[in-house]
Amino acid sequence: MQTLYTRGSAAPSFAYLGPAGTYTDEAARAFAARLGIEDPDLVEFSSFDEVFDSVDRGRCEFGVVGKENALEGPVTATLDNFALKSSATILGEEVLDIHHCLLLQPGAKIEDVTRVASHAQGLAQCRRFITERLPGRASVVTASTADSARLVAEDPTVAGIANAFAADLYGVSVVARDIEDHFGNQTVFSLIGRQGHAPVFSGTRYKTSVALFMGEDRPGTLNMILTELAYANINLTLVQSRPTKQALGDYMFFIEFEGGVGDLAVQTALNCLRLKLREVKVVGSYPVA
Repeated sequence: MQTLYTRGSAAPSFAYLGPAGTYTDEAARAFAARLGIEDPDLVEFSSFDEVFDSVDRGRCEFGVVGKENALEGPVTATLDNFALKSSATILGEEVLDIHHCLLLQPGAKIEDVTRVASHAQGLAQCRRFITERLPGRASVVTASTADSARLVAEDPTVAGIANAFAADLYGVSVVARDIEDHFGNQTVFSLIGRQGHAPVFSGTRYKTSVALFMGEDRPGTLNMILTELAYANINLTLVQSRPTKQALGDYMFFIEFEGGVGDLAVQTALNCLRLKLREVKVVGSYPVA
């Protein structure tokens, strides 16, 4: 994959879900490195909604949001922003391996730990390790895995579950690595830009994300959508229904498939869908990570 990005005189800003040390922060730094940016301006926000808003309003040139996790599935807050709230476009994607570590304050001992802190998903994904190595300890749910590293830095009786990147940032010790119950856990992160932003990456294989809205609720709509894509020999990589938040039972479909909007087969399929649906919103067409 090659970069097409040409930076201006100032370092571009990257909005991400904070605090520093989250997996989103790590993904933002990875995107910056791929773009050849050694000094990115990283702007911390407390929710993906705020990340999208900062890009839509032009406060930040780029945003980084989690889109799909191998264990938990699609990130619904991200899909809803793409489909219903934001006009931002996907410029690229980054796949991160998710490896959780047990963190302690330097010099602290596991037998002194009274609480285990992490994001709810971090606790759930390391349940076997906690049961075996830290039985009976109270669980503390934090806003992010990075927040647990910050707690560990403040309290020797707290054990945190986060990545090694967060441990380095907050000056705490990694006492056990790869403590997750399931190996192969990965998260796909999207690099987003304001609508109309020039492409920043080029590649040989592309993926396209679309939000599809029905004109009316009737039997066979999803089958019709899938049939049009199948006729065009397009391979789907994600199909997710989401409520439109307009009325009970009113749903739309968020779909991703192989191929770029410049491909004739993709153009044909999308044009056929436009004739049959209320709206076909192309969220992005970008190189596969």
